Amino acid sequence: MTLLIILGLVFAGVALMVFFGERYGKPMDVEQQAKYSKWIRILVFALIFAALLKMMF
Repeated sequence: MTLLIILGLVFAGVALMVFFGERYGKPMDVEQQAKYSKWIRILVFALIFAALLKMMF
């Protein structure tokens, strides 16, 4: 029963994010997308590297 409650809350949270994202979200500029893309690549590399170090030690 607890699992169903958790799944229901997750579904409700995602539904709220989609609703408000579509209603109040604005499109990104190409420059802003490029800036975020650069940062995301760096962060993903750093997280993978940190996970590898954690598994080794």
